[in-house]
Amino acid sequence: MARIKSLIIQVRIDAAGKAHDCQANALHQVKKGDLRLKVRNGRGWDHYCRVCAETIIDRDIQKLIDLRVFQTQE
Repeated sequence: MARIKSLIIQVRIDAAGKAHDCQANALHQVKKGDLRLKVRNGRGWDHYCRVCAETIIDRDIQKLIDLRVFQTQE
């Protein structure tokens, strides 16, 4: 059986091991122990604070909805 691919790249949610800046907004701090979104970027990971993660997720959900609507119109 053929394996169905995903449009979503590898992502994880984990607790930060140390404090660092959010990669989307350097004014946002991720403190040690805070939940953060990890998005695969080549061999490494990009890390985002909760606020930026919610924005990214909401935006991508809308993109997928738009893609679904476009496909059903054909």
